[in-house]
Amino acid sequence: MASPSDEIPMSALEVKALDAIADGIYQIEFAHPEGDDLPEFTPGAHVYIEVPNGQVRRYSLCNDPEERHHYVIAVKREETGTGGSKSLTDETRVGDKLQVSEPHNDFELKGNPARYIFIAGGIGITPIMAMIHHLRATSGKPFKLYYLTRDADQTAFLEELSGPEYRGKVVIHHDQGDPDNAFDLWPVLEQPKGAHVYCCGPRGLMEAVRDMTGHWSSSSVRFEDFGTRKPANEEDDKPFTVRLAQTGEAVPVPAGVSILEALRTNGHHVPYSCESGTCGSCRTRLVEGEADHRDLVLSEAEHQDNIMVCVSRAVSEELIIDLPE
Repeated sequence: MASPSDEIPMSALEVKALDAIADGIYQIEFAHPEGDDLPEFTPGAHVYIEVPNGQVRRYSLCNDPEERHHYVIAVKREETGTGGSKSLTDETRVGDKLQVSEPHNDFELKGNPARYIFIAGGIGITPIMAMIHHLRATSGKPFKLYYLTRDADQTAFLEELSGPEYRGKVVIHHDQGDPDNAFDLWPVLEQPKGAHVYCCGPRGLMEAVRDMTGHWSSSSVRFEDFGTRKPANEEDDKPFTVRLAQTGEAVPVPAGVSILEALRTNGHHVPYSCESGTCGSCRTRLVEGEADHRDLVLSEAEHQDNIMVCVSRAVSEELIIDLPE
């Protein structure tokens, strides 16, 4: 399958700093080699980076969007991952030049809510840091951050977010790895009261927030993750067929292969970005068939005639979809 980097222009940026900011979490600063301003970005944006081993990975920008002289990301080194984060943190040196895309944003601050509620799990704090910097520097709009981590040692930006300027605006909770010690978000989410929720973190956290905001307007709750999608090869997966409404072409979708991958393998272009069912880029019209929806974007009503082809599958033996022109 083609990667996003095949379709997104990238250019060389210089690594200006690489520092450990928590246990297993590294902050990396990029700048233009000639000192030029970088393309502007909005809070919640991400960039694609080609790491030293050749893999391309997506990272949220965590610095103030008003800062045009650099991009800053925070990376959690995943020992059991696919090697992208280890390559970036272990093989990169200050002064190296890496290929970095222009910023893109699937997690924008939208609308004009009375206040913002930010919920971050672990390294999910990164895009929310940019949002907080932006709100403090511009609108002054009220916000409250609930930052949930395992322990203090694994909490990025702990010192900054514990500062006096965030008193009353930030709640940091460590569960010590014990599910029984999880933070109770229900009192926070029970009554919308004109707020918008932005949640980023592990899929379990986002599913819990989704469940607790079922009575909220779908436009007031937004999610972003870091590729922690529901695996495509779970035991309940089975092969099925996707039929294109326009042509009648039948595309087989094997177990362990997403609809998106199957479509692209057969020469069909579908917009995509996150591949985790959280950004909405691959939204496709569902004409007929029963889908196994695995996204965190569509409402129950929207599931009737839409599907996110990067993660969702089929309950019926065939789905008929209408690809965008």
